[in-house]
Amino acid sequence: MEPFDSVPETPLETALRLLDEGDAAKAAALLENLIGEGHGGLLARLTLARALTAAGEPEKAVAVARETASLHPDIAEAALGLGAALLGAEQLPTAIAEFQRALRLDPENGEARYLLGCAWLEAGEPEPALAAFEALDGLPGLAERIAEAEAMKARPRSDAGYVRHLFDQFSADYDSRMLGQLSYQAPVILRELAALVLPGETGLTVLDLGCGTGLSGAAFRDRAARLVGVDLSPAMIAKARERGVYDELNVADIEAGLGIETYDLVVAADTLVYLGDLDSTFAKVATALKSDGTFLFTVESKDGDGFELGPKRRWRHSEAYLRAQAAAHGFAVAGLMACVPRQEAHVAVNGYAVALTKSAPLQRS
Repeated sequence: MEPFDSVPETPLETALRLLDEGDAAKAAALLENLIGEGHGGLLARLTLARALTAAGEPEKAVAVARETASLHPDIAEAALGLGAALLGAEQLPTAIAEFQRALRLDPENGEARYLLGCAWLEAGEPEPALAAFEALDGLPGLAERIAEAEAMKARPRSDAGYVRHLFDQFSADYDSRMLGQLSYQAPVILRELAALVLPGETGLTVLDLGCGTGLSGAAFRDRAARLVGVDLSPAMIAKARERGVYDELNVADIEAGLGIETYDLVVAADTLVYLGDLDSTFAKVATALKSDGTFLFTVESKDGDGFELGPKRRWRHSEAYLRAQAAAHGFAVAGLMACVPRQEAHVAVNGYAVALTKSAPLQRS
């Protein structure tokens, strides 16, 4: 008689072992054959989605997991598997929805709750992440995730993941929403300010920070010999590319987009509202500007000193703070005027439109 430990592995067991050994592509190929022959059940399909994610094929993983969830709509593990595949594909809104669905089907599912917290954290939302984590105990990596969420909550700027998540969500109807519902005027206001501080100047090299779908780019295209746009959101960059006004577009944090080349003009329309502390940004803009270059931007306004986070998770800055930061980084204030860059629920949002000019370096005798 064969010893018990010599019983051959099932194909699913082999695939799981291959995954543990780091050979995800081989595991995926084995499971695809198994399912193609009609022998794969729920666990095989969920494992295939995991293997495809690990093998660097997130779109295929989502397709497999979505089909699995449709075949098993009332099984929490199927919703959890789809959520995990969507998280691996960085499709955060739908991943969060699937983890929440898994918890409705199985409120005690600790893995779904943990991954829900991780998805919220990836989206830059520390409060709901902490709410998900607080119901858990003893999971590997949980303490580190909680610490990460607490640190994110304390930062003096919105998390990059939050901004990317927010604008990826709204990219499809961003222009109609902003121009219609919110009466968005920041690009027009900055264009008018440019006419005052840069009268008649064309042929400029221009960097549009937080370019979104390209509304600011369109406003400044006729001033530019070269126009570069930078935005965190891949979906917004795709929309900006469709507009066809930029010479170059890059998916990056705005500070990562600074310092690669120098510009005559840097524009940030409704972008600095996602940054509280502007010290690092002003320093990098100063480096990115040519001598006598200009920095045009809008912010939401605050009375008194400093900056604060508003109820809509947009930062507000005081005039005193903006002037102090300008002086600290070698800018002259060429213009600072009150404005209404947008509305919120049909109520004017008060702000400032600011033009800073890079001062010439002091000459040593």
